[in-house]
Amino acid sequence: MNNITSNKKKLSQEQREELLESLKARFEKNMNRHKGLDWTKVLDKLQANSEKLWSLFEMERTGGEPDVVGYDKKTNEFVFYDCSAESPLGRRNVCYDREGQESRKEFKPKDNAIDMALAMGIDLLAEEQYRELQKLGAFDTKTSSWVETPTDVRKLGGALFADRRFDHVFVYHNTAPSYYGARGFRGSLRV
Repeated sequence: MNNITSNKKKLSQEQREELLESLKARFEKNMNRHKGLDWTKVLDKLQANSEKLWSLFEMERTGGEPDVVGYDKKTNEFVFYDCSAESPLGRRNVCYDREGQESRKEFKPKDNAIDMALAMGIDLLAEEQYRELQKLGAFDTKTSSWVETPTDVRKLGGALFADRRFDHVFVYHNTAPSYYGARGFRGSLRV
């Protein structure tokens, strides 16, 4: 999937159809991620929420391979997570947030995880969500992903990231200005 049609966060009919085909194929291929859920109900929700389609398109465009990982009965929403095997390629080499990005004196990255997620209309996975994702498969075995960082940790200059090594999920800390070619972020979206 390539170009976004405009800054109005609308997809062309072709982009919309291509995205829905990709989401359906991924949904059907990975039924273990959403046992008991029906694609037609997901599709109905997606068609009724076109602004959310744009966010899913952005998740897809940046390599996240979004898929349904649950359904919230209380809010009547389907929950999507980035399910790419490794941290999304189009979201790597980023600091945790703008403050971290701006504090770098040299070699500033082009972007940061918090601002990118906000621009895409998605949320960074929290540690608990990241651990839920890891129950569905082995993710980030060669990469790592920034995760939502508690305010008290961030105030002290830190930020959290996670990965899977040795068949275990590890959550670590780094300074928020740091960035690496193998670290990006994963997001979630409710529809």
